[in-house]
Amino acid sequence: MHLFYAVGISDAAVGTMYALSSEESQHCVKVLRLKANDIVRLTDGAGNLYEAVLLEANHKNCIVRIQNIISQSPQRNYRVHIAIAPTKNIARTEWFIEKATEIGIDEITPVYSTNSERNIIKRERFDKILISALKQSQQTFMPLLNDAMKLNDFLDNFDAKYKLIASCEGEDKMTIKEAYKPFESVIVLIGPEGDFTLEEIGKAKQLGYKLITLGNNRLRTETAALVALQSINFINQ
Repeated sequence: MHLFYAVGISDAAVGTMYALSSEESQHCVKVLRLKANDIVRLTDGAGNLYEAVLLEANHKNCIVRIQNIISQSPQRNYRVHIAIAPTKNIARTEWFIEKATEIGIDEITPVYSTNSERNIIKRERFDKILISALKQSQQTFMPLLNDAMKLNDFLDNFDAKYKLIASCEGEDKMTIKEAYKPFESVIVLIGPEGDFTLEEIGKAKQLGYKLITLGNNRLRTETAALVALQSINFINQ
């Protein structure tokens, strides 16, 4: 059954009507070719899933009536936050955001470091990718996407039970399995293609970050981020 993203629907009750956004309305009518009386599902991105009937199929303003609250899913018992340096080819970062949402992630922050190849991102484009991936994977929790910021600002303002920084530099690196224990919150820092500088790694370590390796192969930024995410999710299974 088709799933639509419905901001603010948590305030609605069974039997009430709700208007889909213009973007979702266009997708409903122009792409999916849905018509009045078709049954759809809606999520607010906060774990709630609703069943509704399409009353008015208009590509600018679809109206639905909520028939049932199907489920209210609890948050999972761990939290993964990936901070990633945007890649020069932004399509690769967009690919990570899409796949990370499909796999399951709680928070994403683009960070700019000394060796960053890109210092400008289009937030609206990222938001659209998140919504699309959420619907495609039939999930009800929308990952939190923070505004891009400098690495130093990130280090000073975000915390978790476990804090990891991936790098090709340095010695005595740990694997994720060695550095992280399941069912806890974790931040993983993923640097640009040129890696974090030794100074950046040093500051992170002073703030409690553990230096980790993601294997013997040298991975692209977006690949490294996805490997880290999937490793943590696998540990928590």
